[in-house]
Amino acid sequence: MQFAKKIESIFKKTLPAPFTIAVLLTFTTIVLALFVTEDTYTKYNIINILEFWERGIWHPPLLVFAIQMMLMLVLGHVLALTKPINFIINKFTSFCTNTAKSASIITFFTLLVSFFNWGLGLIFGAIFARKVGEFATKNNIKINYPLIGAAGYSGLMVWHGGISGSAPIKIAEEGHFLADKIGVISQSETIFSSMNITLSIILLITLPLLMYWLGSNSKEKNIKLTISENKKYNKTIHGAEKLNHSNLIAYLFGGIILLFAFYKAFVLPDKISTSIITPNYINLVLLGFGIVFHQNFYNFLKAIDNAIKGASGILIQFPLYFGIMGIMKDAGMVQIMSDFFVNISNEVTFPIFTFISAGVVNIFVPSGGGQWAIQGPIIIDAASQLGVSIPKSVMALAYGDQITNMLQPFWALPLLGITGLKAKEILPFTLILLIAGSVIFIGGLLIF
Repeated sequence: MQFAKKIESIFKKTLPAPFTIAVLLTFTTIVLALFVTEDTYTKYNIINILEFWERGIWHPPLLVFAIQMMLMLVLGHVLALTKPINFIINKFTSFCTNTAKSASIITFFTLLVSFFNWGLGLIFGAIFARKVGEFATKNNIKINYPLIGAAGYSGLMVWHGGISGSAPIKIAEEGHFLADKIGVISQSETIFSSMNITLSIILLITLPLLMYWLGSNSKEKNIKLTISENKKYNKTIHGAEKLNHSNLIAYLFGGIILLFAFYKAFVLPDKISTSIITPNYINLVLLGFGIVFHQNFYNFLKAIDNAIKGASGILIQFPLYFGIMGIMKDAGMVQIMSDFFVNISNEVTFPIFTFISAGVVNIFVPSGGGQWAIQGPIIIDAASQLGVSIPKSVMALAYGDQITNMLQPFWALPLLGITGLKAKEILPFTLILLIAGSVIFIGGLLIF
């Protein structure tokens, strides 16, 4: 616990807001581009560097990527706010009669949901943790609420290895920004590879058991939370406003979307393939389920208003990361850094170095998509030079990116807001998850 407090203190003193970090990284990259590349054949001045930066910011494929990631977070959040998801949470809450049971159950289902969609998993875990806290308050049950909150956040340490992981789904899409170097790589080689499936199963078994053990050995106390209630309003609806509240139209529109998604996945192709799972396809399915589960457009749009705040970081930070990538690419820094990795690595150690470096970068760039834009070209070039498997290298980056979410509290903000907890309260337990996950991921990268 003392170690966790020291880490929290260091974060508070050294890490400004994520947007400020993105700006500082931009300045750092500009300075490096001016001096690190001075021994190359081409000498760049500040105007050249700023031109590289501008091209990167407004690079069309990368802006499409930013919108895709925003929609994935928002639509996943919207789905988590629906009645069916809330019904499932309430059903399992009745089994959460002590800390150990609660922590293990929440961890298992949060991990499972996060494998499908990171936005859905994040909000699902947060709401689940809150419901367990309210259940304990209502029934006067003593629990370790911070541990429950950490369990609800556990999905962020597995999301990038799931079907909404930024790097794996992006390289499975036609025309992605690295397609000229690696082509299109199916998710059968990344997310659905034997390595990732094996590690995912191990995580689904070991992490809930670990949280059960922590819950059995933790201090419990009574908590007092405000019990949330679904308020019903009697409102007279007039004229065309009835269309906004029409269940029929929502079911019809959402149903058409889901039927078309089913047709694309199971009827149109000659055989079922993971290549269908792209950012656009995931968002299409989330949109359909979100509309159908909210039952009308009024409820759906209210949920959108609630969820859109969480996407502000992606909207304003991603272009800055793309600018950094533009400088690194056009100024030749990608090649320089790739050569550095090649010089210190071999075929065995390169995935481990990738995992560690991705974990460090994630502390400063708390976005899988933004990190892929910056670090992806470096990893791909180095892996190509060393003859290391590209899919394995991509997954090593994904594992490193996701694991330090247990240390970097940026994505925990929605959970902290919903549960009423503070980052310093869940950090001791998320650090334990980080250590356990690191052992599993490094072991997998060495074995496979």
